[in-house]
Amino acid sequence: MSDTKLFPADGKPVSRRQFLNASAAAAAGVMVVPRHVIGATPERKAPSDTLNIACIGVGGMGQSDTRGVRSENIVALCDVNDEMVANLLRLEDLEPKEKAMYEKAAKYRDFRRMLEKEKGIDAVTVSTPDHNHAVIAMAAIKLGKHVYVQKPLTHTIKEARVLAAAAKEAKVVTQMGNQGHSKEGARLICEWIWDGAIGNVNEVHCWTNRPIWPQGIDAPVEIPSVPSTLDWDVWLGPAAFRPYHPAYAPFKWRGYWDFGTGSLGDMGAHIMDQPFWALKLGAPTSVQASSTPFTKDCYPWAEVVTYEFPARGAMGPVKLTWWDGGLTPPRPAELEPGLMMGDSDGGVLFCGDKGKLMCGVYGSSPRLIPATRMQEYRKPEKTIPRSLGIREEWIEAIKKGKGAKSTTDFSYSGPLTEAMLLANIAVRVKEKNTTLLWDGEKMEFTNVPEANQFLHFNYRPGWSL
Repeated sequence: MSDTKLFPADGKPVSRRQFLNASAAAAAGVMVVPRHVIGATPERKAPSDTLNIACIGVGGMGQSDTRGVRSENIVALCDVNDEMVANLLRLEDLEPKEKAMYEKAAKYRDFRRMLEKEKGIDAVTVSTPDHNHAVIAMAAIKLGKHVYVQKPLTHTIKEARVLAAAAKEAKVVTQMGNQGHSKEGARLICEWIWDGAIGNVNEVHCWTNRPIWPQGIDAPVEIPSVPSTLDWDVWLGPAAFRPYHPAYAPFKWRGYWDFGTGSLGDMGAHIMDQPFWALKLGAPTSVQASSTPFTKDCYPWAEVVTYEFPARGAMGPVKLTWWDGGLTPPRPAELEPGLMMGDSDGGVLFCGDKGKLMCGVYGSSPRLIPATRMQEYRKPEKTIPRSLGIREEWIEAIKKGKGAKSTTDFSYSGPLTEAMLLANIAVRVKEKNTTLLWDGEKMEFTNVPEANQFLHFNYRPGWSL
């Protein structure tokens, strides 16, 4: 047989043998065909270049996550509340192609049924209330699906540990949705600190304007009817049963122990991410918290949490303090009068033995203070690869294969989540202002054994990891 060259749409020569082999593979039902064989171009994707994605939770951040992966083939939309899907389809700025894809996608309320029925799914996004993250992500991982999970990664420390281990074993591509990690500011902070811009960092302050939902209150006692559009049983997931109330869904669940992770869990994945990455932090050795009153149902309105992290290589020990509920760290003397600390949502202050560095939430607008230090500083070369976006780099890593990872995959975001959630346990322990000693390797508190009960909770019958 001659080996005559053929020329597909991208102009690259393909031998007749290559073409016939590809055609035979397609006839046999093999879908992965080299893009150059079938004439794919940047404007026209080959089937092998397009992922089949299912989006679980499409309201709130779920709407952003769904639209953030619309470059791929969204084959299923899953939400316990039909109104969330309807709201997505009603968006005025949907392009016709995007809207048609959402309309064509299979619709589900229960992610378990979706994973059972939709065999062709490559990857899933999980954008539900915190208490459902782990059980959904684990179900997908066990089926070999790549997973993107909104922050915080999990509701409990044990879930974070187990989920990270499962993802590693399954060799799937994972990502947590703390979008600041993909932005320029986060990379500049790392590069400047690693360059020695402020010397050895020994203290960090993190703060947020959260909560912007009720906390420190009792659960409602009224028992209204469950809306016909909502599957309340699936919304509850592994949490203990309680009657439906609009005080929980769709938004205010964040302040309840059973469903959310409070202000620190909500914003820590964004704000603590900056020091966690730049200072190469891992498990702290201790955590201590003080707070306003809390109830058996809800987190406190405000808290101050102090962590102690050990030395890491050439980096010395670090004391990190978290502030929320309107509480903020002392204003640094180096910050000029009239200038805001961080930004309107919060920020981070790095204190080194040669200066201070400040940024806003998501690592935005990093700068040395005072302004004269920033003007004098000779910035180092950019050494960290830049990101196309938090969802885009997840998709890119999936398509690269061969062990490719995204930057806040579960091997990174799991330990970050564990550190964040330690604060909520420190708040809950009976002894006020007790410093809890933490053994990260053993995953246990060594000086207050009763605190270990909060590392996880008993799932409702029928639910498991």
